Amino acid sequence: MDSAVDLTAFRNPERADRILKRLKNEITRPWVIMEMCGGQTHALMQSGIDQLLASQIEFIHGPGCPVCVTSLALVDEAIALAKLPNVILTTYGDMLRVPGSAGNLFAARAQGCDIRVVYAALDALKIARENPDKEVVFFGIGFETTAPANGISILQAYRTGIRNYSVLVSQVCVPPALEMILSSPQNRVQGFLAAGHVCAVMGTSEYIPISEKYHVPICVTGFEPIDLLAGIETVVRDLETGCWSVSNAYSRGVPTAGTAGALAIIHELFEPCDRDWRGIGIIPDSGWKLKDKYSAYDAEKKFGVTATETHESDVCIAGAILRGLKTPPECPAFAASCTPEHPLGAAMVSGEGTCSAYYRYRRNHDRA
Repeated sequence: MDSAVDLTAFRNPERADRILKRLKNEITRPWVIMEMCGGQTHALMQSGIDQLLASQIEFIHGPGCPVCVTSLALVDEAIALAKLPNVILTTYGDMLRVPGSAGNLFAARAQGCDIRVVYAALDALKIARENPDKEVVFFGIGFETTAPANGISILQAYRTGIRNYSVLVSQVCVPPALEMILSSPQNRVQGFLAAGHVCAVMGTSEYIPISEKYHVPICVTGFEPIDLLAGIETVVRDLETGCWSVSNAYSRGVPTAGTAGALAIIHELFEPCDRDWRGIGIIPDSGWKLKDKYSAYDAEKKFGVTATETHESDVCIAGAILRGLKTPPECPAFAASCTPEHPLGAAMVSGEGTCSAYYRYRRNHDRA
């Protein structure tokens, strides 16, 4: 018997319609729910769930895209590293278009910098092996999901004695951002959909004290329509009954305790640090940095490159959008001077960004 999951069960219109009908019967007042992942945002809009429940649930879109929240300072540092002699800078494709203070990595590549797109950190390590006379830097962004894979590349370099490889670390963690949102005086969020891929690595235990402290239901979901609807229904039932809990509507992908092997790699390589989230600011203990044992692979320490002065767009309101305070159509540049072809902010650049989701699925704007 094939062990692959049959995803058609999670895209079943009849099953989705039954859940929607139950929701509409159960909801007695409007609720505000935040999905924490850009993949969830796009899935909600692609399937039309946000519109089908618009009269009863307001979906607020959290800062759930690592491309979007990677700090401007780190983007500027990546550009500065790429401009150093004898350096090959590697990163994911989306990062090449993210605006820095002056230009982006695409512009730096056009100026002659050796900047290469890779699909994983191990691809960057392979480039380092093949170019022993060059310094290869991997711009390693991501939430908890990418940390194990990024970490494996460092472990392999460490264990095999590769010294021309380093990582510009931009690992960020979801729970501190969630707590930042809930502790804000401006918070309107009443329940959360947690990201399934993050919890697949970390498990669900980190969310329990947050749920108990702020009395909010949190449900882990996947990215298919049925996954999302099941999570929404779970959160709504908690809200309607005045309860709060951490639940898992994505059990086929998320073990409660997380993934032991991935967690072992994280604990071996990384330790908590404060992290600057683009458009939001510094969130204490919301990131990971390399432990001293692996400092030789820390590009910031290795090259001493820091961004001392940064400049954001005067027009872009991505910070307020990432905090759930505004929506993209409230930005004067949205779908006008800011488009996926000519983005002013990271939330329009990323394939998982909120602004790109609104643009792609024509929410509250006319592209004609």
